[in-house]
Amino acid sequence: MSDSDSPSSPPPPRRRTLRERWEAQMLHLRDLAREHMLPICLSGLIFTFFCFYLANRIFIFIGPGEAGVLFHRISSGTDTDNIYGEGMSVIAPWNKMFIYTVRVQQRNEIVEALSSNGLTIRVTVQMRYYPEYKNLGLLHQKVGPDYADSIVVPEVTAGVREVIGKYLPQDLYTLKTSDISDAIIQSAVRSVSEKFIVLDDVNIVNIRLPALVTTAIENKLTQEQMAEEYKFRIERQEQEKIRLKTEAEGIAQYNDTITKSITPELLRFKGIDATLELAKSPNSKVIVIGSGKDGLPLILNPDGAAAKP
Repeated sequence: MSDSDSPSSPPPPRRRTLRERWEAQMLHLRDLAREHMLPICLSGLIFTFFCFYLANRIFIFIGPGEAGVLFHRISSGTDTDNIYGEGMSVIAPWNKMFIYTVRVQQRNEIVEALSSNGLTIRVTVQMRYYPEYKNLGLLHQKVGPDYADSIVVPEVTAGVREVIGKYLPQDLYTLKTSDISDAIIQSAVRSVSEKFIVLDDVNIVNIRLPALVTTAIENKLTQEQMAEEYKFRIERQEQEKIRLKTEAEGIAQYNDTITKSITPELLRFKGIDATLELAKSPNSKVIVIGSGKDGLPLILNPDGAAAKP
């Protein structure tokens, strides 16, 4: 039998295109989904439930003026290298995010301190502070979220007591509060900075002394003011004495000059002038003529002789 008489071999299978393979895969997946519809639906419901239940653990929202520190429960503990800023962060549900306020915070405290002579002084102090942003992880690891109560307030209180103990009550009554505030800051800022906290400012709002001390100080200041007033009055009287003496000397010199300038010729001239003025007046009048040699009125008679009857 020749080769031409042998039966023909089957043609080789045709390779399917990419689209055909994709459609076949999708048909296979659809068949599997139909066969396992109930387990897939249950799994989806369980997954959705856990997503809603753990949403607040997975999606963390950090507000303005805040920062977050991540704590890994399973692996490495507190993450001191990465600080999470404002916005949304996605973490594993078994981890925990601690959120800190990084804005400047303000707090008032009343501190009782002893002065240098042992009296109790009540000081109202106002402090402003905030955590160091770049060292927030270390702050969380070493101190914790209650750093204000455990670090800031005790250090400032210790600084207040240390500074107040150097003064007497009467010195505190007249001392500038800014000087006390600066001394407190110098005392507390180093200890606070070592714990990754910035002490922005400390202000003395009020210093309350014991009632008896306050009354005694006020009475003393009143007496000092009265003494200053009396001193001023004495100085004013001395100045008035000098003024009156100078005025009297001026009047005496004036009278002496006038006395020397009045001569009989001047008086005679003034008398003649006055007589002429009286004669020119149209009103009725009585002119009393003196008995001197010039016949002047009595009040201007230079001889001083009385009129004869």
